Parts: sequence; C-alpha cells; structure tokens
Amino acid sequence: MAPPAARLARLSRAVAFSACHRLHSKSLSDEENQKLFGKCNNPNGHGHNYKVIVTVRGEIDPVSGMVINLTDLKEYMQEAIMEPLDHKNLDKDVPYFAEVVSTTENVAVFIWENLKKLLPVGTLYKVKVYETDQNIVVYKGEETV
Repeated sequence: MAPPAARLARLSRAVAFSACHRLHSKSLSDEENQKLFGKCNNPNGHGHNYKVIVTVRGEIDPVSGMVINLTDLKEYMQEAIMEPLDHKNLDKDVPYFAEVVSTTENVAVFIWENLKKLLPVGTLYKVKVYETDQNIVVYKGEETV
C-alpha cells in the first residue's frame, strides 16, 4: 500500500496591538509632509489598534496533524510583534522606524522580517495588517523591486 500523499495547508493566527506613530518622511519638507500625509502628519502623532493575521504554510505532519504547533506560533508572534510594537511609539521606540516611515506597509515588512528569523524556513506565507477596518496591507515577502 502506498503512503498517503502529503497534504499542504495554510494556518493563520491573529493578534492585536496598540501603537502610535506620525507619518513623516525625513526626505520631504514639513510642507510636503503635511500635503502628503495630512492629519496623519500631526507632530504629536496619532494611534491605532492594529490587528495582524499571520499565515504559515506547510505539510500537515502525519503524526501531530499540524502544520506548526500553535503554541510555538503564538510565542513567535509574541516575540516578533507584541514585544517590539505593543503600546509603543513606533517612530521613537522602535529603532527600525527611525529611518523608515511608519506606514502600515512598512509595519507589515517589519513584522515579516522579524517572523522570518524565528519561523522554520519556508513556512511564513503572509502577513496581513489592519490599521483600521478600512486600511489593510497584505505582505508576502517575495515581491521586491
């Protein structure tokens, strides 16, 4: 009897964090920043309750029945997302954003890069970041210019 075919699956887990930031590019003048970012360029910043959905992919282990142990994924997300970002001023408390504008696109990249260091190679599939219910970024890592 032939062994059963490997089954691939995607597994997602969500977390939420709160953080503040100011959309401001050092490459632009104050006037250009104000025109580009509007009220999001407020010198005192503004906050969001972000929601992040991380999706991993892989073979379903025939013994455990899992793509990845959810306890492990939870710990990776705690280290890669919650510890560096939750209740932080992104621009002042997170060194990455000292030189990178803290847009949701760049928050997604930051999370991707952090998770990629922790997860088994090739398992990270997608990072989806909700800045609001209307503003959502999906990053898959493979799309670079």
